[in-house]
Amino acid sequence: MLEVEWVESGSEPQVERVVPVYNITNVLGLQTFLRDKFAVWASNGSCLEEIWNNLKNIVNECIESFVPHKIIRKNSDPEYYNKEIKRLNQRSEKHIIEEN
Repeated sequence: MLEVEWVESGSEPQVERVVPVYNITNVLGLQTFLRDKFAVWASNGSCLEEIWNNLKNIVNECIESFVPHKIIRKNSDPEYYNKEIKRLNQRSEKHIIEEN
C-alpha cells in the first residue's frame, strides 16, 4: 500500500474567538470608573513596573466591564474555497432559488 505524508498548509485552523466591540462602549460608565480608579492608581506604586502593571490591570478591568464582546465563529467553508468558488456557489444557489 502506498503511504502519503501530507505537508502542512501553513495556515492555522480558525477557532471561535471573543472580540471587544469598542464602538458601542458604555462611555459614561467607563469615565466614572476611571475617575474613581485614578486616585488609587496615582498614589500606588513605588517603581515604574508596579505603576505600569496597575495601569494595565485597570485598563483590562475597564475593557471587561464596559466594552461589549462579540463571538467570532469559525468559517464553515473548506480551506480550499477561494473567491471564485464562493462566487460560483452563490450563483448556483441563486439559480436554484429562482427555479423554485
